[in-house]
Amino acid sequence: MADSPRPSTAGPRRGRIASPRWARKGRRALTRLPELGRLIGVAWALVITAVAAISAGAWWFLGSPPLRAPAELTARDLNAITTRAFAVVAGLVGTALLVISYRKQRTAEFGEDRERTRLFNERFTAAYTELGSEHAAVRLGAVHALAHLADDAPTRELRQMCIDVLCAYLRMPHTPAPDEPSDGATEEQRCERQRRQLEFASLREVRHTIIRTIAARLREDAHVSWQGHDFDFTGVVFDGGDFSEARFSGGLVNFRDATFSGGTVSFRDVLVTMGTVNFSGAAFTGGTVDFRYAAFAGGTARFSAAQFAGGTVDFGDSALSGGTVDFTRSAFSRGTVNFGFARFLNGTMDFGEVTFTGGLVDFRYAAFAGDTVNFRGVVLAGGTVDFGTAKGPCPGGLLDAVAAGEPGTAVLPRGWEDAAGEAPGTE
Repeated sequence: MADSPRPSTAGPRRGRIASPRWARKGRRALTRLPELGRLIGVAWALVITAVAAISAGAWWFLGSPPLRAPAELTARDLNAITTRAFAVVAGLVGTALLVISYRKQRTAEFGEDRERTRLFNERFTAAYTELGSEHAAVRLGAVHALAHLADDAPTRELRQMCIDVLCAYLRMPHTPAPDEPSDGATEEQRCERQRRQLEFASLREVRHTIIRTIAARLREDAHVSWQGHDFDFTGVVFDGGDFSEARFSGGLVNFRDATFSGGTVSFRDVLVTMGTVNFSGAAFTGGTVDFRYAAFAGGTARFSAAQFAGGTVDFGDSALSGGTVDFTRSAFSRGTVNFGFARFLNGTMDFGEVTFTGGLVDFRYAAFAGDTVNFRGVVLAGGTVDFGTAKGPCPGGLLDAVAAGEPGTAVLPRGWEDAAGEAPGTE
């Protein structure tokens, strides 16, 4: 027996009629009426209370005269009552209109905020997607798009979201530059090496563009300032970059466990006034990191447990006038760290428990004041720490470290030795 045909389900469902758009809007408007009525009622109550309070205050101020009802109402009295009644009604109607107008304004503002957020999310998604393109040129465009999007962000939180994406790109691992081809390399190997070198240079330009973009918005003359936001460069490998004249006035700028392996990374003329700039655990292994003329006037610059193992780190002509610069438990093993002509005027510079095993740390012509600098617990096991022409009082704990350290490691000005008696192991 053949199966009977199944009833068609293509038609409209029974018991449920699709509502047109105007009907749905009408229902939403009806649901808002009770809330609007409550607001108008509250406004009327406040107005009536205020009028009653003012009337009572005026009556009391006039000495609380007795209230006498007239024996009969004249036409003039009735006219006055009618006029005042109309004034009361007009006042209540005006109050209701003000509430409705305010409500419309707030609704319009919320709508504009939602529209701005929606457009922001669309632009953010497009730029974020392009940042993962396999083509470096597309990524460069995405970097600039995210930067302009952060500039136009309607809220601080949305700007921080764009900044986080840019910093996250820097934290992503990348393929290092290819080695030079050997003398016996084939033509195919040389071409492959050239292709990889071009790819590395292209993606390196994307990373350096991000650094330039961020640094430009941390300077005093930035058209839109990103100062006070958080920047997470944790574990980033820097082979160049320019943060010169940046202003760190709040938030957390985190270079923790970063590696400075080559090229020149400039922090020249930076100003730290608030917040934290954190280089804890960073490794300085090559190239030049330039902090010349940096000013530490507040906040915290942290270099604790950092490794100074190569290249040059230059703090020459820097100034400490407030806040804290923390080098505790750092290790100086190779390379050059220069504090020549630096001025330690106020605040705290802490070298507690630092280990010197090699390289040159140069404090010549540095100026010390008060108890600003601490060298307690320092281990002088190798290399050279040169204070030969430094000025001011000897930093706390330095003479004890010299007495216990490897002879010839520290070079002190004669006045420091004379002040504490002849210190063994010094020139």
